[in-house]
Amino acid sequence: MKKRRTPAESESTDSVRAIYAELDARPLTRNCTLRTECCHFKITGRTPFLTKGEAVLAARALRAAGRTKLPLREDGGCPLLHPTTQRCLIYKDRPFACRTHFCAGAGGPVPRADVIDLIRRLETIDAELHGWGPRQLPVAIAAEL
Repeated sequence: MKKRRTPAESESTDSVRAIYAELDARPLTRNCTLRTECCHFKITGRTPFLTKGEAVLAARALRAAGRTKLPLREDGGCPLLHPTTQRCLIYKDRPFACRTHFCAGAGGPVPRADVIDLIRRLETIDAELHGWGPRQLPVAIAAEL
C-alpha cells in the first residue's frame, strides 16, 4: 500500500532539496567521488541520522528508483547502496549527514559551525512535520516507506 503524503510532506521535500543545494554551493572542501567507504556502517561504526523531512525525501527517491521497501544488508552496509554496483540508489537526494560525513578520503567531516544554520533549518522542517528528531538512516527511511 502506497503511503499518502500530506501537503506539508510534499512541500518539505522542496525545502530539504533547497538546503542540500545551499550546502553544495558553499565553498567547503569536499572530494566525494562516490567512494562509499563511509557507507559501510558496520565497518565504520557510524550510521547517519536523518530528520523526518530528509527521510520523506529519501523514501520518495527510493520509490522513484523502483524500490518499495528498504533492502536488508547483512554485511552492515547502507541499505541505499545498490547490491551489485555498490553505488547509492539516491545519490542526488542523499541525506545531509552523507554530504557532510566523516570520510577522510572526501575531506573529513564538515565542521558543525560551518553548517549549523542548515542543520537548524532541517530541525525546523522536522518540527513542522511533527517529526521525531534525528533517527538512524535505516529506521528513519523505513518509517516513511
